[in-house]
Amino acid sequence: MDRTVITVAPTGAESSKADVPALPVTLAELVTTARDCAAVGASVVHVHIRDDEARPTLALGRLRETVAALRAETDLIVQLSTGGAVTDGEADRLAVLDAEPDMASCTMGTVNFGRDVFCNRWDFIVELHTRMRDRRIVPEYELFDLGHVASLHRLLDRHGLPYGGHVHVDLVMGVPGGMPGTAAAMVAAVAELPVGATFSATGVGRSTLPVALAALSTGGHLRVGMEDSLSYAPGRPVRNNTELVARAAGLARVAQRPPMAVAEVRALLGIRDDSAAALTR
Repeated sequence: MDRTVITVAPTGAESSKADVPALPVTLAELVTTARDCAAVGASVVHVHIRDDEARPTLALGRLRETVAALRAETDLIVQLSTGGAVTDGEADRLAVLDAEPDMASCTMGTVNFGRDVFCNRWDFIVELHTRMRDRRIVPEYELFDLGHVASLHRLLDRHGLPYGGHVHVDLVMGVPGGMPGTAAAMVAAVAELPVGATFSATGVGRSTLPVALAALSTGGHLRVGMEDSLSYAPGRPVRNNTELVARAAGLARVAQRPPMAVAEVRALLGIRDDSAAALTR
């Protein structure tokens, strides 16, 4: 890879607006954030949404409104989270696909998530993978641990390739309960990925920079954002998502792998073009 896909995850489901005033939780805040991040190098936006009280929600009407607004105001690839919050049920998580995003996440196994448990049963994973293919939605397989890499092989062997024919994963590193955010863990995970797969890497908290640098040095792509990190440097909170994307883009340029244009990312990942998307609506 001579260019870098940069995904921004601006909100997440864990932090509260009261504790993090800069967190984009309204539709207007999210659209402005997405537009600003696109201007400095992001090509994909990984979306969680909030309700009127800024609480995490998977309300389908809001999801559809969000997808439509992001498409109208940006050219970013819209990737919805099917993880939601750890308390969300499987039916609501599957219904996320009804909002018809370009991409959606597909987590490849259960993992301890701090004090909570993020549950992903095998049958649920298979259903999510199959529904995405039927609806022409490209998955990003989220891998929180090395065992999830083995689950990915099992899924593809038994149930075939995703829509678009290309396998793209996100290594989520540094979550308490998952794999550590270290170069050694990344090398171990990347060595076991399916042949031809591409990967992004997410470094949670203090692992943000080590993971980003390791990903760039091993041919990977980057995911950054306030979902994953609220500190820009020791003692200095993140001001906004744009500065995290700008830093990631700067690191990519230093590595001589500048940010990839959105059209190139669509072609790389096998995402349907606008005319094909219109046929599904």
